[in-house]
Amino acid sequence: MRPWRVVLLLLNSVISVSSVLKNKNSISRTLLLAALAGYALWVVFPMVWVAYSSLKSDREIFKDAFALPAADGLHPENYARAWHGARFGEYFLNSALVTTASVGLITLLGAMAAYALARFSHPLGRAAFWLFLAGLMIPAQLAAIPLFFELRALGLLNSRAGLVLAYTANGLPFAVFVLAGFFRSIPRALHEAAVMDGCTEAGAFWRVMLPLARPGLVTVAVFQFIGVWKEYFFAFMLVGGDPAGDTRTLPLGLANLAITAQYRSDQGMLFAGIVLVTLPILAVYVLLQRHLVKGVTAGAVKG
Repeated sequence: MRPWRVVLLLLNSVISVSSVLKNKNSISRTLLLAALAGYALWVVFPMVWVAYSSLKSDREIFKDAFALPAADGLHPENYARAWHGARFGEYFLNSALVTTASVGLITLLGAMAAYALARFSHPLGRAAFWLFLAGLMIPAQLAAIPLFFELRALGLLNSRAGLVLAYTANGLPFAVFVLAGFFRSIPRALHEAAVMDGCTEAGAFWRVMLPLARPGLVTVAVFQFIGVWKEYFFAFMLVGGDPAGDTRTLPLGLANLAITAQYRSDQGMLFAGIVLVTLPILAVYVLLQRHLVKGVTAGAVKG
């Protein structure tokens, strides 16, 4: 498992365990906190090491890889070389556009489909729900070859639009599965009250049900953001063949940067690129972790 994913899981675990600690005696709390602190140090240190190594020169890295950079010898130009020289600025913009569009479509379409499948009982609806669940069980890589030829036939190969469509189709099953549980947990009386007050079905969905499912929407959005932002396989297959590289995303740029750094021995620039890729994920998780924890538990209680 990648270090940043372990860090995110650790943060989530610490928040969840904090409620349990309130009911434990002081010795158990001390031992558990010590274990968590040691584990946190073990998994966070690689991230800290990458961060300060990005401010060192290649000579300092090869001389002592774990030493802190000299106070008067920091090299922030590593970030400038990665951003401009390695075209990380363009790749960052591509990733931001693709991720924003994909997460928005997944959350919106997933909420609409989940609401219909959760609120209205129909044999075809149940069949559609199980069809969405089947999408979680089948590896997306199995559809790689037909997806490639389909997008090529539509003229969407090596384009951001084609990549957005692929990510949206891949993320919808997870969104429907999670959000259907949230809509089932919302009491039906709220929907009936909205209809009695004059709301149409669409009005009840947009004005009442969707705001109440906000924890679920945040949960889906965060997980999909992390998945799309770091995704490499579909990006390499669908936009990796762009000769000019104008549609490549950050994971492709980082892979290219790793090859470039290997041949040019520019390890400082490589570390800077890793930091640039990781920071948005950590920022989103830290900003939304309260809503995420609330969302993970809210759908488990059926109203």
